[in-house]
Amino acid sequence: MTENVTKNQRTFDPLSQGRKLEELYDDLSPNKKAPYKKFPNGGHINKEAIDQRWEFLIEQGLEQNTALYANEDLSAYEANIENCIGTIKMPVGIAGPVRVNGTNAQGDYLLPMATTEAALLASYHRGAVVISKAGGCSAVLLSEGVSRSPGFIFKTIADLAGFSHWLLMNKSKIHEVAQSTSNYCQLIDFKMITEGNHLYLLCDYLTGDAAGQNMVTIATQAVCEYIIANAPVQPEKWFVEANCSGDKKTTAQSFSGVRGKKVSVEVRIPEKLVKRFLHTTPQHMVDCWRISALGGVTSGAVGTQAHYANSLAAMFIACGQDAACVAEAAVGVTRFEVCDDGALYCSVTLPNLIVGTVGGGTKLPSQQACLSLMKLPHENQARAFAEVCAAAALAGEISITGSIAAGDFTHAHKHLARDR
Repeated sequence: MTENVTKNQRTFDPLSQGRKLEELYDDLSPNKKAPYKKFPNGGHINKEAIDQRWEFLIEQGLEQNTALYANEDLSAYEANIENCIGTIKMPVGIAGPVRVNGTNAQGDYLLPMATTEAALLASYHRGAVVISKAGGCSAVLLSEGVSRSPGFIFKTIADLAGFSHWLLMNKSKIHEVAQSTSNYCQLIDFKMITEGNHLYLLCDYLTGDAAGQNMVTIATQAVCEYIIANAPVQPEKWFVEANCSGDKKTTAQSFSGVRGKKVSVEVRIPEKLVKRFLHTTPQHMVDCWRISALGGVTSGAVGTQAHYANSLAAMFIACGQDAACVAEAAVGVTRFEVCDDGALYCSVTLPNLIVGTVGGGTKLPSQQACLSLMKLPHENQARAFAEVCAAAALAGEISITGSIAAGDFTHAHKHLARDR
């Protein structure tokens, strides 16, 4: 990583000003003289445990804040957090509804979003209305699979080759072992990626209506233990995850394939609707999209899109998803074109929607309430939710591009955020 020299100087000059070099070294050296007291950790969320943690904070000179904890019963959160001291509140708003004509989602869906960013809901609401006025967006779930990538270290490449051959000869048994860990976990397939005497086993699973991160970790642990117990050629070391799966990070591998659920959505918006709701023209929006897409490529972005993370983060928090998965979910491709009849064609493809409607944070009271607002179908619920998430991202791409093309992007944020 490189930094501009002028930026470095602006950062370090105030740090060193008025201090000798020895003093700067002393400030940055390990401090083993000051006493250290560990926070009272644990998974219990009863009143006694939480009061004990607040006693620790009060000893540190802090005051108990009733905005975080007012002696309420927090037992509903016990399976979701450790070291709990209370809860926070975020505003939740509704955008839409957005009409989705999908392979799993069919109907008009409200979009619950939790955010502290003013103007966000207004933008997504406008995009959702435009899509719905045009008859809705078409949504197709193209592929799915949640991956985990254990890594094996061998003494030689010859050992790696013998180990790989055994894996291929025992694929069916490996599938059985994985599936035995859960009624909903199914190992679709695995592939091997090698680098010298290192082997990465990229395992792809189906996880039902759960996002499945923990499910696939447990299954992979069982698979690895079976392999180690039975393979005639043994690795020197192995690890249940070797950072080749793309978990919670942007990777070219998952961008070109799938991690979670891959969804494409599209809509054709008549020119009169573009002018009425977005105050610009289809051609002007395409011009704005084109230079933005090339700007993303020039900056080295994976994919070309404006701001998927805004809707995904807001919906993930509201609906009990793993918010850290936005790091991988918020990649994809947005495309705008002018149709022969002058309408605006818009599409979004998201290959990494790690979402679920059971398990994890979806069990919490507020998050369950937000999911219930969406009235998702009973069958293939997580797949429908993924299509709705993609529709929300499409609404955001349409609205922000229209706002920038019309020249009212800055005014909207100033009016709805700073001056409100």
